[in-house]
Amino acid sequence: MYITQQFEETRVNVMHELIRAHPLATLVVHATSGLNANHIPCYLSESPAPYGALQGHIARANPLFGDIGDGIEAVAIFQGPASYITPSWYATKKETGKVVPTWNYAVVHAYGVLRVVDNALWLRAQLNALTDQNEASFAKPWAVSDAPADHIDKIMAAIVGIEMTITKMLGKWKVSQNQPERNQRGVVAGLNESGLGNSEAMAALVEAGARSKR
Repeated sequence: MYITQQFEETRVNVMHELIRAHPLATLVVHATSGLNANHIPCYLSESPAPYGALQGHIARANPLFGDIGDGIEAVAIFQGPASYITPSWYATKKETGKVVPTWNYAVVHAYGVLRVVDNALWLRAQLNALTDQNEASFAKPWAVSDAPADHIDKIMAAIVGIEMTITKMLGKWKVSQNQPERNQRGVVAGLNESGLGNSEAMAALVEAGARSKR
């Protein structure tokens, strides 16, 4: 991933926060048939330091199961808020007209060696952890134990665990840091008024990015 210094995010805790908030990874490997991408919800474990590990599961019928073997290099891509930025929000549009549209986004790329974990106890713990994390915001969280035991056993027989210890993380927060302060204010106001998807979340990121430059 190409990252200029002004858009680079190196704080592990910030990258971890994005992964937890947007746990659906695009998991990319170079498989026997070429590049292969799967979309896998992942649970982030804090250990081992410094970056932690990603844990998930796939269907045994998924060709990725056979491709992993004893381990395969992989990159997991986590996409945070993303928004189209119209130049109409820039104060400098009226001053010079030298403005163009762009996209703002926050993304994390996590690298490591992906391995299979074919262990029922590990898999059950992973299912519990992933479910509990994503159910936490509901008034009445659902738990794996709420389903009949034989139903869960049947599902578990058809899936297998996967885990990747993260060896490298890249974070890119492209949130208008390259714009003058008056343009940033226009972007924040425009996003908050637009009602577009992720607009409020992106406005908050632009504000945070602007504060970090002062």
